[in-house]
Amino acid sequence: MTEQQPFEIERSFDDFELRRYPEHVLVQVTVDGDFLRAGNLGFRPLISYISGRNAQALRIPMTAPVTQEPLGDHSHTVSFVLPDGTDPSTVPVPTDAAVATVTVPAGRVAARRFGGGWTDARFEQNGEMLLAAVEGAGLVPEGNLYFARYDPPWKPGFLKHNEALVRVRE
Repeated sequence: MTEQQPFEIERSFDDFELRRYPEHVLVQVTVDGDFLRAGNLGFRPLISYISGRNAQALRIPMTAPVTQEPLGDHSHTVSFVLPDGTDPSTVPVPTDAAVATVTVPAGRVAARRFGGGWTDARFEQNGEMLLAAVEGAGLVPEGNLYFARYDPPWKPGFLKHNEALVRVRE
């Protein structure tokens, strides 16, 4: 079974959960393309990195979710979360210049779960609903919306677990 990124639920609302994530390490790449194309383009260099295409030739277990942050109409950052407890000082250096590792500090995140296939409209709609619910709850979003995919592409859409997420001011 694939390890999932840990978090604690601070509070449940009707339309979202307020979570606390511990510090974690991402391996990421920024690519150009529409939402679905960018997800596919970003996946390849990241899977190569965790498969051993890094300075230490170290294989790293796949975890869930894979996240994607739209940076504009045609640019997206796609990230893999490295396994829980990964020491940022020991993360292998990428050999692909497009791949970067980033340490994300612990923090609060609002998350809206939804199912179904991967379409930009489905992610955008749930992102808008999340932002409205967060602001309606009196919380202040920080940074960009991003999206999480928990399942492989071959899993039927009606069984998929997806999320819209945004960091929330402490």
